[in-house]
Amino acid sequence: MIFDDDTDPKTKKPKLRALDNMSVPELKEYVRQLKDEIVRAEADIQKKEKHKAAADALFKSPG
Repeated sequence: MIFDDDTDPKTKKPKLRALDNMSVPELKEYVRQLKDEIVRAEADIQKKEKHKAAADALFKSPG
């Protein structure tokens, strides 16, 4: 199964939302969503760094 995310270039920047028409509560909710996404991305970075470190340790040449 192919998802749209799979075909988008990895360097593509997300489309920015227009903030002018958003109320303060809407802006606060938007900020909360962005912070949640940052936490999710940082967790994935940590997972990938641990995986890479484990692979590096496994394939490290003795010596």
